[in-house]
Amino acid sequence: MTVALVLAAGLAVACVVAVALPFLREPEPESDVLDELDPEERKRLELLEARDRALAALKELEFDHRTGTVSDEDYRAQVGVLRREAAAALRELGGRG
Repeated sequence: MTVALVLAAGLAVACVVAVALPFLREPEPESDVLDELDPEERKRLELLEARDRALAALKELEFDHRTGTVSDEDYRAQVGVLRREAAAALRELGGRG
């Protein structure tokens, strides 16, 4: 009986290792060379990052204003600038699509 349990446990461990092995190996990269972005794609990436930064800052400002961390006066001073930044990035991205 104990021999059967030992064999079953050994078989279970072997199955787990066989299934997990592909996930534990480091995949071989096709190439270590990074592709250089062309100027157009680089500009698009910069616009996407500018849009994301402005929208994240707007979201944080809205949250801070709602929770009372930012006063109404400070909110009004900052919200317009952030909205214009986000809109400018979106306009330029829309013109590129």
